[in-house]
Amino acid sequence: MSNSPSFEEQPGPGSSAQAVRQACRSGALRAHTSGLASAHAQGNLVILPRVHAADFLRFCQANPKPCPLLGVSEPGDPALPALGKDIDIRTDLPRYRVWQGGELVDEPTEVRALWSDDLVSFVIGCSFTFEHALMAEGIALRHVAQGRNVAMFRTSVATAPAGPFRGPMVVTMRPLRAADAIRAVQISSRFPAVHGAPVHIGDPALIGIRSLADPDYGDAVEVMPDELPVFWACGVTPQAALAAAKLPFAITHAPGSMLVTDLLHHSLAAF
Repeated sequence: MSNSPSFEEQPGPGSSAQAVRQACRSGALRAHTSGLASAHAQGNLVILPRVHAADFLRFCQANPKPCPLLGVSEPGDPALPALGKDIDIRTDLPRYRVWQGGELVDEPTEVRALWSDDLVSFVIGCSFTFEHALMAEGIALRHVAQGRNVAMFRTSVATAPAGPFRGPMVVTMRPLRAADAIRAVQISSRFPAVHGAPVHIGDPALIGIRSLADPDYGDAVEVMPDELPVFWACGVTPQAALAAAKLPFAITHAPGSMLVTDLLHHSLAAF
């Protein structure tokens, strides 16, 4: 009997990473991946022509908070065996974004027709891992409780440039009471491979965010009077860099539609 989920069998928190990828591949899953295969790390995706790969690698190395690398493919190879034994990067995310000249031109559900032997895939750490650690310590996350994608904002904080890649840091925001915010700093600091500690706490205007009610990506969540907005660097940052670079062609994940890897969250803890 096949282990592939049918359209009626949506993966959930207890699903395997392989089951989530198969659901994407079959067309059963087209929603965001937050909360799925909850023991496993997820990753942001950037796919570029080989000619730009070295510059993008330098961009990630220069900006480890928003762009912590989990894996890089060989040119033309859709597999990433270090992240999952059966990964096909062309089909195993719920939704992709296609960029031409720095402009978003399409959001397909798979990119096999666009694939070539020249393409290199980069998988960047995702905040879902430290979210799992926060919730394991009893810190409630409102967007998870409400079934929403996390709110993401472009900031006035500039990334370090490399080649054609530059632009603003993108951050995620989670509202927390002060005591939980302090604990969240301690917990997320253990996970530098998935953005690490927050980059800002408090007044969003100090990092160029005008309104928390209007995220650039994801879904808005309310910040209560007794809460602080806590901001972490976000793996959507490369999409802002791609827009600035105006490359002829690139592929990314759609925000919230991540690659679910076989890596377990605890394996990414630095201490």
